[in-house]
Amino acid sequence: MLSKDKLARINELAKKAKTSRLSEEEAKEQSALRAEYLQTFRSSMLNTLKGVTIVDPLGNDVTPKKLKNERDKNNLH
Repeated sequence: MLSKDKLARINELAKKAKTSRLSEEEAKEQSALRAEYLQTFRSSMLNTLKGVTIVDPLGNDVTPKKLKNERDKNNLH
């Protein structure tokens, strides 16, 4: 999870970008913070999906094989 300070800085830079122009240094910082945020989000989402089991209306497990394989791979280590 991204720290509250980093999230606040992302929002601060976004707000500034709407009202005025970001300096080159601020634009680079914003880009780096956004990349870190996306990496954290994707990792969290992947971990959430690894815990999901999809069941059809008849009660059969229809979880995609790719997801099952990923879950099994992680359980071995």
